[in-house]
Amino acid sequence: MATFLFDKIIFGPVKSRRLGVSLGINLLPTQAKVCSFDCIYCECGFTPKEYEEKVSLPAREEVKTRLETKLKEMGAEGQLPDVITFAGNGEPTLHPEFAGIIDDTIELRNSLAPEARIAVLSNATMIHRKPVFDALLKIKDNIQKLDSAFEETVKIIDCPKGSFNFQQTIEQLVAFNGKVIIQTMFIRGSFKGQALDNTTEAEISAWLELLKKIKPRQVMIYTIARDTPVDTLQKVSLKELNAIAERVRNAGFDVQVSG
Repeated sequence: MATFLFDKIIFGPVKSRRLGVSLGINLLPTQAKVCSFDCIYCECGFTPKEYEEKVSLPAREEVKTRLETKLKEMGAEGQLPDVITFAGNGEPTLHPEFAGIIDDTIELRNSLAPEARIAVLSNATMIHRKPVFDALLKIKDNIQKLDSAFEETVKIIDCPKGSFNFQQTIEQLVAFNGKVIIQTMFIRGSFKGQALDNTTEAEISAWLELLKKIKPRQVMIYTIARDTPVDTLQKVSLKELNAIAERVRNAGFDVQVSG
């Protein structure tokens, strides 16, 4: 049940189970979660329905300055990151200056850490916005969430906030023309008395068919590794994840498994 928030704009580096040595960028407030999803497995807890105090997003220039300082520091120590990762306390593409911040990050990466990749961990809710979509095409690791091929399952697991068009999201994922990584969390359990399991045969078969439409360059599958705000969720075994991964490989995709 214990969850946490990232208390800095630039955090880490941390050892990521999927990405390597990762230097994080949090474009959301450091004292509250801001997200277009309210995933029941989120390590940052639930998204507040209202905020006790005013929250603000970091300015583009502040993000650039802090990233530059950290990369120079890491370079001086001879410990540059494998990847610069946009993650943090919610959905990074909600930031109104996201596209410009990506441009700044590419510039700093090229000059200070040329071997580092740039990754964005996103829930795909903002990819219908052209500036966001175009910015994501500029980076190596454009990682988008797809926890189910069924909208009703997405609504149970990811709990979208505000307007959410599942079919439009799928169409935009297809529009990346393969320049996208699909990330899927596999869980089972219950929430508010409703059973959930996205590892059933019906779920996996439909999800694989969507992968064939999207044609991602890689698929990342994982399960719960940290505390969640809901205590009725169950971790999927590594054996089960590997069995799903084998089906992904048989469908012609590179797959990464994190148990």
